[in-house]
Amino acid sequence: MTIRTKKSLGQNFIFDKNFLKKISSFILSDADDVLVEIGPGPGTLTEYLFDKKYKKFILIEKDLRLIDNLNKKFTSKKISILNEDALNFDFQNKSITNSIIVGNLPFNISVDLLYKLTKINKWPPNQKKMVFMFQKEVANRIIAKPNTKAYGKLSVVIQSRYNINKLLDVPASMFTPIPKVDGTILEFIPHNDFRSVNINSIDEVSKSAFSQRRKKIKNNMINYIEIIEKLSIDQNLRPENLSVLDYCEVAKNI
Repeated sequence: MTIRTKKSLGQNFIFDKNFLKKISSFILSDADDVLVEIGPGPGTLTEYLFDKKYKKFILIEKDLRLIDNLNKKFTSKKISILNEDALNFDFQNKSITNSIIVGNLPFNISVDLLYKLTKINKWPPNQKKMVFMFQKEVANRIIAKPNTKAYGKLSVVIQSRYNINKLLDVPASMFTPIPKVDGTILEFIPHNDFRSVNINSIDEVSKSAFSQRRKKIKNNMINYIEIIEKLSIDQNLRPENLSVLDYCEVAKNI
């Protein structure tokens, strides 16, 4: 089947079998897991995931053109192929607890989807692990540490909920069509370090701080100055100097 990619859906597929096999090697599952693949496209990675252990395998594909091909390619009572938008899908549904979510995410929705899977009130979430592809620059922002230029609101919010491991860089030449940027695969494992802190409060505090990252926090976090004083945080620091713990402590005291 010849597949024309849709630019509007941010489609960039990987066909290199050795590389796909390498990616699948990072995804370990057992008979009690629910595997969820977002944007399987032509099913090239799906072929390697198909042979793994799982209780149920769900494929979420927005492009209706690809659904018939996936239905013909993967036939099993354990597999459900859904023509849905992942941004609207209920990943916290009770039927998909203990899930492992994977995907070569379209770069144009990757951050929005990651926020969707992070900014939920119920914690820990259904997913016990996620393995996603991001634009390399975005991945660097997600895993950035304090006191670096890449560290920002995205780093704080996501790290407040997940331990993140960088698995693999993916050169642009691996994709069809070839994008202008490289990709990076990250693994996300939920942690409970700050489960008592409202995720929207963490988002609110970090958004306020990094809205003017060159200013000192005594100027751009004026709404939280009493909390900052209570926590004995140096008001002359800049937003990138505060740790994820610092931001979570401020958010906890709102």
